[in-house]
Amino acid sequence: MATMSIRGLDENILRELKARAKREGISLNSLALRLLEAGYFSKKTAEGGYHDLDALAGTWSREDEEEFGRNTAPFSEIDPDLWK
Repeated sequence: MATMSIRGLDENILRELKARAKREGISLNSLALRLLEAGYFSKKTAEGGYHDLDALAGTWSREDEEEFGRNTAPFSEIDPDLWK
């Protein structure tokens, strides 16, 4: 395995990474590897287009879909008073 140093890392980002690693009970190195791999593979799957919301596709339940339909139905209505 190769070793890599990261120079110029913002202190706020480092603080957030350390806090996240601690919350997840993993080393900072493990977290960095996981984030690098996730970024690399998400870019590989997104080649040729913008797919950064793909992880959300298909995650709605039937109830979520129905609630969304009810809540957005008024946007399809035309107010006749506005068209006089």
